[in-house]
Amino acid sequence: MKHVFLLIGQSNMAGRGFINDVPKITNERIHMLRNGRWQMMAEPLNYDRSVAGVGLAGSFSEAWLSKNAEDTIGLIPCAEGGSSIDEWAPDGLLFRHAVAQTRFAMENSTLSGILWHQGESDSVVGRTADYYAKLATVLDAFRTALDAPTLPLIIGGLPDFLGKTAFGLMCTEYQLINADLQKYADRHENTYFVTADELTVNPDGIHIDALSQRRFGLRYFAAFEQKTNQLTPLKDETTPLNTFAERPLTQGEKMYLASEAMAMGTINYETFTSRLAEIYPR
Repeated sequence: MKHVFLLIGQSNMAGRGFINDVPKITNERIHMLRNGRWQMMAEPLNYDRSVAGVGLAGSFSEAWLSKNAEDTIGLIPCAEGGSSIDEWAPDGLLFRHAVAQTRFAMENSTLSGILWHQGESDSVVGRTADYYAKLATVLDAFRTALDAPTLPLIIGGLPDFLGKTAFGLMCTEYQLINADLQKYADRHENTYFVTADELTVNPDGIHIDALSQRRFGLRYFAAFEQKTNQLTPLKDETTPLNTFAERPLTQGEKMYLASEAMAMGTINYETFTSRLAEIYPR
């Protein structure tokens, strides 16, 4: 069975971690919805900008698969970098697009959860006062539109490096946003808040770096699996990531990587054919 998760919010859900900073995740049981088809997940998964990169969904998916050995996971990337809570209003394009994509995916899959991360754009002075009311309207509307009133919803907090430097300098009221995010989780069943404490940042001062995105995904999964808020970092956020990176690849995954390398011009056709001979020995 394929279990699907909707990914919504702004750029730290889309992912801006630098691709080459962490081992690639290649798993033929992790799928992404792209061009109306389920394809093997590749990062950038949520290609909302040319600067898209590593997000939290890859490690979330690997952790989910470690507990669901017979199933596959499907990811519906609908996050939009820079989007404010107003842009997620139920009559807006972002909301309507995410609902349409999810309904399409549900034609042959089971909707198992929503992963939400948004708030940086609303954490500046003057935008936080009515954030909770708008957040509640948006998230309640997703459950209603998808006819899923008890659907698990995981909400990520804003990181504590905000408000200090570069593009994050203006995000001085992120703690107020975090209070509203956690309040929503506390007031709604099957809704869980995940801390972003101790995560580290790209040089731009606003985007979670690749390694911390991997760690964040593990926290999201812990909240999903344990059905509780994750208010502190996990005790061990390294061993699972090493386990993912060391997993032996299947023939299909090796073929995918060889085909990708040839298409990107990093190996020539002769090298490609020799790798095929190694993958599929006679």
